[in-house]
Amino acid sequence: MRLAIKTATYATMHLTVAIAVAYALTRDWRVALAVGIVEPMVQTVAFNLHERVWSKVGKEKAAA
Repeated sequence: MRLAIKTATYATMHLTVAIAVAYALTRDWRVALAVGIVEPMVQTVAFNLHERVWSKVGKEKAAA
């Protein structure tokens, strides 16, 4: 449950930052929204997978 909450709050923060940065670079809100929505979605999945791998590695080290 903690991982799900952490992932959701990270996704929200990342979405906001991505849209703001894309808008600052392009000054086009349509491009900013497109980049700002797609990029955080991909990053959120990558983050979740990254966390799962690190969690598994930690459990394997603790068992050894």
